[in-house]
Amino acid sequence: MLGVIGFVLAMLGVIVVVGAISHRLGLPDPVLLTVVGLVYALLPGPNLHLEPEFVLDVILPPLLYNAALGSSLLAIRSRLRSVVSLSVLLVLVTAFAVGGLLTWLVPVIPLAAAIALGAAVAPPDPVAALAVGRRVGLPAKLSTLIEGEGLLNDATALTIYKMALAVAIGGSFSFGLATGEFALATIGGLLVGVVVAFLVRISRRVLADPLSANAVSLATPFAAYVLGETIHGSGVLAVVVAGLIIGHQTPRLQTGASRLQTGAVWSLVNYLLEGFVFLLIGQQLPAVIAGLGGYPVSSVILTAVVTVGAVLLVRPLWLVLTQLFPRRLHARLGSADETGEASERALTGKEIAGLSWAGTRGVITLAAAFAIPAVTADGSPFPARDLLLFSAFLVVLVTLVGQGVTFGPLLKRLGLRADVQDQARLRNQARSAAIDAALARLEQLIDEEDVPDEAVAAMRKNLEGRQRRYRARLAYLEDNPLTPRAPGYEAAVRARHSIIEAQREELLRWRDAGRLPDASLRILQTELDHEENALMPSSGK
Repeated sequence: MLGVIGFVLAMLGVIVVVGAISHRLGLPDPVLLTVVGLVYALLPGPNLHLEPEFVLDVILPPLLYNAALGSSLLAIRSRLRSVVSLSVLLVLVTAFAVGGLLTWLVPVIPLAAAIALGAAVAPPDPVAALAVGRRVGLPAKLSTLIEGEGLLNDATALTIYKMALAVAIGGSFSFGLATGEFALATIGGLLVGVVVAFLVRISRRVLADPLSANAVSLATPFAAYVLGETIHGSGVLAVVVAGLIIGHQTPRLQTGASRLQTGAVWSLVNYLLEGFVFLLIGQQLPAVIAGLGGYPVSSVILTAVVTVGAVLLVRPLWLVLTQLFPRRLHARLGSADETGEASERALTGKEIAGLSWAGTRGVITLAAAFAIPAVTADGSPFPARDLLLFSAFLVVLVTLVGQGVTFGPLLKRLGLRADVQDQARLRNQARSAAIDAALARLEQLIDEEDVPDEAVAAMRKNLEGRQRRYRARLAYLEDNPLTPRAPGYEAAVRARHSIIEAQREELLRWRDAGRLPDASLRILQTELDHEENALMPSSGK
């Protein structure tokens, strides 16, 4: 037991040290952690073996749920056709392209087994790409597409993978049956996600205590995943749908203190799990290499080249081809206009290049490959399992390290940068609108609450001072580029809580109308959360 604890502590130490080094070097944490894991795998001593069931059932749900909580349901919905194109259709095309090419060029690999590999390597893991993109200022519209793709593609890939694997180990294939199973898995996952989100919403009305809310939050992804898999739906899709809905509803369902605490908890959970996962990826090298001794070198090279080549080429080809479709099928990448509607336009060449290089693969690919059984239903060895495993590992290594390191420089060369001045202007407009709402609420409270005159005057002065600051910032942005209890205390505190709530409601109206992106909403909401958290709780709260 002490040895296990020591090993875990050592991994935690590595994660923290590597994180500090990566920030100094300007490299994404996942890339450096994978390289460290590779180096450690070559040294004498114990290695952690990747257990597919542990990754899929324990690590994947919280990672997906946290990503969904931080995504924008409105932004994904506004670009739904593009997200579906990347997370469903592109995954299908990649899986069958890899499968067909491998069976054609490497006959020792049956079609079903090859498609299972194709499904394993098809879904990108956007962690590394988004880490780099946010650091260099990737435009929000491209970040939304990458986030949306990463949320939904795992469900698509794992569903195809399970079907292909069932055929490969001794079953029969029926297109109608496969289509029906895919539809049922999708519908089941969607329904479970909605139900779980509804139950969480009810629980939050009852459990106002931040610790209780956090406990429910930590249990939610596992509940959604288990329930989804139990009814033979997509557990992955259930987790994502629940996370998107709950993330959208959280501003109205949680108190400021609860939101701050939940955000801190999930940031820590995500940081540790991602660090563990990428260290684990690197440590699988010995297990992957060990099984290649019985294959001709030519077969190993050909299988690896075909798999990696197909993964790298299908994505840009798909992005280019979709731009030739009718306009109604184009990626919806336009900015919101004054009515909140997203304008449609095709991807530019620079955007295609940027999105093409954002297809880094990760732990889902390796977990699926390691989950391929050693034998088929009749007890015979699974055809070319070690070749498939090696190819999947190489895809992860090439995309995660190769694309992860070069993604930032590519974005800079392409000039794909977020409009920082426009974002700052929008946030200050929302701040100003929230202050107007707070001042209006204050006037109502003068008659409704027994608030001392001096408290009212102090709050009005504070709000008007902040309003002047925000309007001054807006004017600057327009003209310049960005570079012990006293009597009445309880009523005053309640009034300040109410004023903060009025600002929140105004910000939510901006968000719901499509005028304020969720990312900007969270920044402004955090400011209000900190302001509210600084207040002493009143008895009436």
